[in-house]
Amino acid sequence: MTAPSPADPAPASGSDTSPEGAVEVAGGVSTQAASVLTGLGAAARSRIAKVVFWGNLLCQMGIIVTGGVVRLTGSGLGCSTWPNCEPGTFTPELTMAAGIHPFIEFGNRALTGVLSVFSFALLLVAFLWLRHKGSGFLALAAVPLIGTGVQAIVGAVVVWMDLHPGMVSPHFLISPILVALSAVLVVRLYGGDGERHSLVPAALRWMVAAMAALGFLVLVLGTLVTGSGPHAGDPDSPRLPLDPRTISWLHADAVMLFCGLLVGLLIALHLIRTARPARHAAWGLVIVTLLQAGIGYLQYFTGLPEILVGAHMLGAALFAAAIAWCGAALYSWRPAAPDESAVIALDADGTPITAQDGPR
Repeated sequence: MTAPSPADPAPASGSDTSPEGAVEVAGGVSTQAASVLTGLGAAARSRIAKVVFWGNLLCQMGIIVTGGVVRLTGSGLGCSTWPNCEPGTFTPELTMAAGIHPFIEFGNRALTGVLSVFSFALLLVAFLWLRHKGSGFLALAAVPLIGTGVQAIVGAVVVWMDLHPGMVSPHFLISPILVALSAVLVVRLYGGDGERHSLVPAALRWMVAAMAALGFLVLVLGTLVTGSGPHAGDPDSPRLPLDPRTISWLHADAVMLFCGLLVGLLIALHLIRTARPARHAAWGLVIVTLLQAGIGYLQYFTGLPEILVGAHMLGAALFAAAIAWCGAALYSWRPAAPDESAVIALDADGTPITAQDGPR
């Protein structure tokens, strides 16, 4: 971090204006007064930041759900071109031939517009009031806006290529990445403003990194299952030349391996008595993973009904967010006491364990 805030910024009620550059805490969020919008106190800045950061995360997750609705209702080509819905017409028109499919597809595009507003507002808020969190935070705050623009371009190519699964899969996979990074931004919003330090040994950080990579593999295999399955988004769209049953087994195997690592992480976190936020995040990931796995098996054995497939896509968004939450919870940006900054747990005999020591 390049510009850490004072170790103990004074809480503020937000009823009065703040001197430029002053870092104040309100509602668990620290903000820095800027030279513009000077009439906003700390409480107002905090509320705006929360709405923008949470709104961005929810919209990033929502675009996965609405994209699933487009696919499951066969509305992928409800609009035949992009950015217009039809040549010469930006908005859809109701016809007997097309039915409501153009409106479903256009609704998904409209949510992309809402998401663009939130992602731009997030970047603006970060540069106005959160610069004290450092250059790394500001760089991360730019990712949702950039990623949303990339998603729009890839979405256009998907339409131009008549929903070819080779393009639909990357189009989907961008979204969980943006969800994960948006979840990290929410964690950082409520976190401290100092230098980052680890709360767990290096071995556990590597374990979570492996889980994140494996989780992404789970999502990739899930897109291959969908790309070779019955829900193409349009009756005439091509499918991947893969055996859906075999790909489903590989997908399930990856999930089982992920669950094994997650169990190991939980045991390790409790054995070393690490910080409570890290344990809470791990248990949150357990709940999301179990629900997602249960929906996955249920949809497989019931013939992939649309409602369950849609729930599984919502679960994919929650899965990505939960992995990111779990990873971010292994660190803290709050200043620690000089004699306790390296201690992350106590051994069975009361001996301090530091992040450099690793597991004993």
